[in-house]
Amino acid sequence: MDKQYTYRVRADAAAVRGGVATSDGIQPAIAFSAPPEFQGEAGRWTPEHLFLAAVAGCFVSTFSGMAQFSKFEFLSLHLEVEGVLRKEETGWRFAQVNLHPRLTIAQEKDRERATRLLEKAEQTCLIARSINSKTVLEPELIVEGEVPELEKLEHSIPV
Repeated sequence: MDKQYTYRVRADAAAVRGGVATSDGIQPAIAFSAPPEFQGEAGRWTPEHLFLAAVAGCFVSTFSGMAQFSKFEFLSLHLEVEGVLRKEETGWRFAQVNLHPRLTIAQEKDRERATRLLEKAEQTCLIARSINSKTVLEPELIVEGEVPELEKLEHSIPV
């Protein structure tokens, strides 16, 4: 199966250590900033929060899709995601992401099946599985009055 999907997001600097993220056909735009502890603006979404939101959204979508496919009924799912940011020799990184799902089911007999589905969702959530993915940098450097030059740099971010 050779399927491939591409998603695009743009970010434009709108302030020191902050900006606006957009994507075609998706509203609203998201104003973001570095976190206050890194001299960013308080009260804004940060890349760290957006990263955790991606993990949370993927987990909830994966679990509910699996439950629907398996014809497993649940009453509610509430998920809290906590990311532990740690400074290491190579710089800051998320050292750990903790998922805290609270699943409400109607019957005790469904407990084991619910646990298996939660575990399977954690193992198959594509965002969580992609955290160590390769990063490709393709900068476009524009000097006023000159023709743009495109460079391609590939690197992996070790975890």
